[in-house]
Parts: sequence; C-alpha cells; structure tokens
Amino acid sequence: MRNSIVFFAAAVALIATPTSAQNTGMKDMAVDMSVLPQACQAALKDMKMSQIMGAMEMSKITGATGMPGADQAAMTEAQKASMQAMMKMQMPMMMTHVIKDADLAFNCGMIVHHQGAIDMANVEIKFGKDPMSKAMAERIIKDQKAEIVEMTARVEKMKAN
Repeated sequence: MRNSIVFFAAAVALIATPTSAQNTGMKDMAVDMSVLPQACQAALKDMKMSQIMGAMEMSKITGATGMPGADQAAMTEAQKASMQAMMKMQMPMMMTHVIKDADLAFNCGMIVHHQGAIDMANVEIKFGKDPMSKAMAERIIKDQKAEIVEMTARVEKMKAN
C-alpha cells in the first residue's frame, strides 16, 4: 500500500512537471522525463491517472523500481552507474506506452530508450577497459543522438498536425 501511495505521488509530480534524476543513489532517484520532447510530455499530461498507474504497476512487475535482492552496497561503482542508467530509462519508457497514438508512443518510448543507450555507453567509456567496447560505445552515442534528433522532430511534427 505504501509503495502504491509513493508511486501515485511520483506520477502526480511527474505529470505536473518534468524532474531531474538525483545523484544520491538509486533509491532516491526521481523520474526524469526531461529527455522527452514537449509533444511527448504533453501527450502524457493528457493521459488519465488510471492509465499512468497501469504503467507504474507494469514497471513493478518488470523490476523498474529496483532489483529485489541486489545488494547495492556490494556493487562496484561501474555496476551502480549501469544500474542507475537502466533505472533512469525504465520508468519514463514504460510511461510513454500509455500514450494512445501508437506512432507517438513508439517514438517517445524510443527517445527514452536511445537516451538510456547513451547513458549506458557513457558508463562503458568511464569504467570499461576494452578499447573495442569503448569504440562501440562512442559509435552508439553518436548514432543514438542523431536518431533522437530525428525522432524529436517527428513527434513535434505529429503533435502539430
């Protein structure tokens, strides 16, 4: 019950204004919707609270709120950074799929997904040792940024029509 209240409060705050992720650890991480273009944020604001709660319930099933049994104190800095990147992506990505317009939901979800790939690639660059993996991470960042720009233009155009 307490988790439902916390999730409900987070959803209300999320819809009211986009927030930034906190760097105080995974438990305190806020939902960061700032990666989404205005058209995606507007579409989410149009959704009914029951739809948003459904997405949040799904995120509990998929583990988006944390990994049960994971001993975060025993994690390395690389593991923590990787987990934070994944958690930062998961909730906003789940939320975009309550958008009724399938094209808009797809593009908004993929924008968040691509930003997650960028965040994970940055973890590789910071902590990785293998030069080929680091080079792949650099390419991922370049490619995903370009696709985010393309999808952002597309969703803004869709919402304008």
